[in-house]
Amino acid sequence: MSRPIRAIDLNADLGEGFPHDVELLDRVTSASICCGAHAGDGETILRTLRAARVRGVIVGAHPGYADRESFGRRDQALGGIEVERLILDQFARLAAIASGVGLTLRFVKPHGALYNQAQHSVDIAGGVVRALGQLLLPLLGPPGTILESLARERGISYLGEGFPDRRYRPDGKLVPRTEPDAILSAPGEMETQAVRLAEQGVATLCIHGDDPHAVENADRVRSALLQQRFALQSFA
Repeated sequence: MSRPIRAIDLNADLGEGFPHDVELLDRVTSASICCGAHAGDGETILRTLRAARVRGVIVGAHPGYADRESFGRRDQALGGIEVERLILDQFARLAAIASGVGLTLRFVKPHGALYNQAQHSVDIAGGVVRALGQLLLPLLGPPGTILESLARERGISYLGEGFPDRRYRPDGKLVPRTEPDAILSAPGEMETQAVRLAEQGVATLCIHGDDPHAVENADRVRSALLQQRFALQSFA
């Protein structure tokens, strides 16, 4: 007996200045658009938003620490109030650009170190959640974390995200990028993990747009999901 089809979203982090945004927009169902702090620039962001609109891909904000040297992946000593303001300010700037091309931001997904610190810091997670409480939008993040608990307590829609290209520890946490085996590369590993995460119930799977093999990765993940009768469809 064949397994019923279940829909799952495929997202990519775009607008960061890497060369495959348009190709990825042909393959994904949602896109987290850089707000210009950790990477990207106004022209790149605008071009990516226009391409998303043409392809009917929903877009959301991808705010991160203003730390271009480390691509927003270095932990920062910010408090919850600063994090809340960071998200609201970056969202407002991106929303204004998106509005100019006829798009509305439909979700928020923190970037890099902000995303990671919000998993275990009550203060930072609280800042993220307070910002989303004002924006009244879904929040993308890792399942089973402090961030998810606080978001659900506040009645914020929380969409669990999985990473086909990142290795996980037995406790469900990602292996840090600083460790040599953090990125999956062996044939079949990414496909197997994508299907496993989808079967575990995550709402969306992420393709990292900064990976030189991002387009190939997207094709591999799409193929594996479709073979297992998952429908690729935006969560919105």
